Amino acid sequence: MGLRDVLFGRKKLAEPKEDRLFALTTASVTLLTELGLKTAGVAAITFKPQSSGEFRSVFDDVDNLVAAAAASTGSKLEQMSDEYGFEWVIVRDQELEDLVTTVHVIAQELTDQGFGAQLLAAMFRFNGGEHPVYWIYGFKRGAFWPFVPAGKEERDNAVELELKAKLEDELPVEQDLTHWLALFDAPL
Repeated sequence: MGLRDVLFGRKKLAEPKEDRLFALTTASVTLLTELGLKTAGVAAITFKPQSSGEFRSVFDDVDNLVAAAAASTGSKLEQMSDEYGFEWVIVRDQELEDLVTTVHVIAQELTDQGFGAQLLAAMFRFNGGEHPVYWIYGFKRGAFWPFVPAGKEERDNAVELELKAKLEDELPVEQDLTHWLALFDAPL
């Protein structure tokens, strides 16, 4: 991409890096044994939908594929839109591996249909600490970061940094802390 592309807004969005999601299943042992954190049985994937009929048609196909994948694992699915216009697919299952697999299936199918650039993040909730712990996966950067809300619009940065330190050998953790976005109003 050259200067002319930047100046005239012709910037192609990065394709998602969804294959690194599976590192979370391996890290779950450390999360449980060293940190006392266990999956809360819920995860979500969020994306920015396009208004085109083509996107709606593809998403209907994704719905069918995801429903089939969820049925094979016993996962339950919900869909919703938030106040900012983002779509969320919420996955409920007591097995972390099934949560990760279902989120990956959604991401892979949207990518295969040419809509990977619309993928924003996946979120996995863990319980066992003073506050819920979320591991957020940014599809564009291909990395996780911890998010520990400690109030309405507050986060526990000390715990987040401790989680980073304890898991960065097992997870691709985002090193640039300015990319550690908080998702306070996430539906999980």
